[in-house]
Amino acid sequence: MLNKEITLDQSFIDQVKQNITPHWGELGWVTYKRTYARWLPDKDRSENWDETVKRVIEGNINLDPRLKDSPSKKVIAELTGEAKKLFKLVYGLAATPSGRNLWISGTAYQKRNGDALNNCWFIAIRPQKYGDSHIVPSYLGKSQVAVSMPFSFLFDQLMKGGGVGFSVVKDNIKKIPRVDNKIDLTIVIDKKSKSYDASVKLGATDKDKWAKQNKNNDDYIYYKLPDTREGWVLANAHLIDQHFNQTNPDKKTKLVLDISDIRPYGAKIHGFGGTASGPMPLVEMLFDVNKVINARSGKKLSAVDATDICNLIGKTVVAGNVRRSAELALGSSSDQDFIKMKQDKDKLYHHRWASNNSVAINSKFDNYGPIADGIKHNGEPGVVNLELSRDYGRIIDGYQPGIDGEVEGTNPCGEISLANGEPCNLFEVFPYVAEQQNWDLKEAFALAARYTKRVTFSPYDWEISRNIIHKNRRIGVSMSGIQDWLLSELGHRVVTGFKDETDKDTGKRIKTPIYDPKGIKLVEGLYNAVVDADKTYSEELGCKPSIKHTTVKPSGTVAKLAGVSEGMHFHYAGYLIQRIRFQASDPLLPALKACGYNMEPDVYTKNTICVEFPIRAAHADSKNFASAGTVSIAEQFATQAFLQTYWSDNAVSCTVTFQSKEADQIAPLLRQYRHTIKSTSLLPYYGNSFKQAPKEPIDKKTYEEKKDLISGNVEEVFAKQNDDQKGLELVDQTDCESGACPIK
Repeated sequence: MLNKEITLDQSFIDQVKQNITPHWGELGWVTYKRTYARWLPDKDRSENWDETVKRVIEGNINLDPRLKDSPSKKVIAELTGEAKKLFKLVYGLAATPSGRNLWISGTAYQKRNGDALNNCWFIAIRPQKYGDSHIVPSYLGKSQVAVSMPFSFLFDQLMKGGGVGFSVVKDNIKKIPRVDNKIDLTIVIDKKSKSYDASVKLGATDKDKWAKQNKNNDDYIYYKLPDTREGWVLANAHLIDQHFNQTNPDKKTKLVLDISDIRPYGAKIHGFGGTASGPMPLVEMLFDVNKVINARSGKKLSAVDATDICNLIGKTVVAGNVRRSAELALGSSSDQDFIKMKQDKDKLYHHRWASNNSVAINSKFDNYGPIADGIKHNGEPGVVNLELSRDYGRIIDGYQPGIDGEVEGTNPCGEISLANGEPCNLFEVFPYVAEQQNWDLKEAFALAARYTKRVTFSPYDWEISRNIIHKNRRIGVSMSGIQDWLLSELGHRVVTGFKDETDKDTGKRIKTPIYDPKGIKLVEGLYNAVVDADKTYSEELGCKPSIKHTTVKPSGTVAKLAGVSEGMHFHYAGYLIQRIRFQASDPLLPALKACGYNMEPDVYTKNTICVEFPIRAAHADSKNFASAGTVSIAEQFATQAFLQTYWSDNAVSCTVTFQSKEADQIAPLLRQYRHTIKSTSLLPYYGNSFKQAPKEPIDKKTYEEKKDLISGNVEEVFAKQNDDQKGLELVDQTDCESGACPIK
């Protein structure tokens, strides 16, 4: 029998290392080491870049379903050759899979939890059945509808490190039944638990005392949490469902949750990595969720209530074993309580910070004034046009009614329109780097399409996800460093000017963008390469072609690896100081200090050190260079519209930055591009307006002065200083330019 497991031999890898130099950006290696290099217990160190790439590519190539059933020598040879090409592409940093793939692909955790390969998910907050999933509460049948299901889905995916978009539009919320029961919640813990004192302070009860007081009492429901991620999810499911008679037929109003077995603070988490938080964040969350639902006894939950529950879950995940918990709440554009919910500062600081909030619209929507007013003050809400997502791929391809008809929302960064239970599935190419490394761009993008297609064959945990993934086979091939690439190819920006026209719907005069024809031809050629590659590979695999193929993700951490501009965004400035925060005990700090990087205690967080990295953007001295601080809000909208029209059949993630003097243009521009842009968000350009800002624009002279103070190679110095690299943990670094999505 042939060996079904494809591996890359070391002699090949050694040869690649001799011939290809990774295109590390100025922050690249530090970002990689801090974010994606996994610990190797047998070698007592973390991975090197070639080891990470080998793990990732092997993890992906072996998802090809043909390898399960005695594959032919031809299939083995073809996939081995493809794996070698992918290794070269990613090792050189001409492209990378998503951050999630860099962290999880090729690990035992991937094989146990197929969901872990996908960055983000979407779920509609309405009663649903659990189905044949890895998490089903024991009191439910697989086909029984439960209010808890979407909250369990969200909790589970967040705890695996993914982000979740969720819909609380009125059509969903009205399907949640009236709250029938107020629940008397008791959380008990054994005195032997190391978490006993901390949990009791939060309201937990001594287990022995409770047992003595209730030994002749059975008017409660009791659940002992196993020491697993699923145990946390099921505890919350028990709590939610007991409020509703349809999932609490005995109408018991007392719930006892036993947290005695949950591992204590600091204990190692195997598989995903990191250390445990102890049960304390869960205790706080359960009491808070119960308070939200009890307050609605005899009434229905509102969109704000549902969002609060999701935010409380997200807060708990952040305090647990995952650094980031990305959520996007999608509400109705007419729901003023939802739109204004972050104006309650106490609740904002307590838990409502956990989601970015957007409103669902269609192309007939015209009330942009209140939305623009909210954006001016706090950057929210964002806007998601579900009608465009359902009926259009690329805008240039025209109206295709129902082409993606099951779309209900988006992932937290907005680059992928998603159906209920569906994930985003991402890979990005850096065309500016790929061309420098002599790649044929169409081949690079074809490899990206095949990589993402294989991810759809991962063994997914939730039935709702398996069904929609197998139906849609949605992929999201992205490009990053777009501004660097187009400026290099065209010699100028893709928006060459604006012309005066009349809006056919409003009759008002508007300025419509003029695009460079060569720029259009470039991106259309690459789009066709992705679609053709997907069609060919789908025929080989005997599955449906993907419903949609291309996107622009915001990037962020992954873009920093190669040092390119992030997604479609313009560089923040031509020259800037990028500040990254590290734990005070981080073993990278001595190496950074030895190389001359400026560092100081973080003014916002204790035991955290803020390190300054002077950065020069590609083409910073070109007369046609543009940055987020200088390019107009109108050109940013026009650039997003260009990519939505000619490149992305999914959506384009964009955070438009605006100067205060441009705020009055927000509503007119949202209205102008309502037939073109599927989702967008806006933020004020802060520049250096606050202390220790993550990005601070500087001039060329300051950059050169700071650069002159740095000497030595951090990677080499770190290797000499450290035999033991355990406990590396990044502080405040994200996989999205807007800060919305998780790092892994």
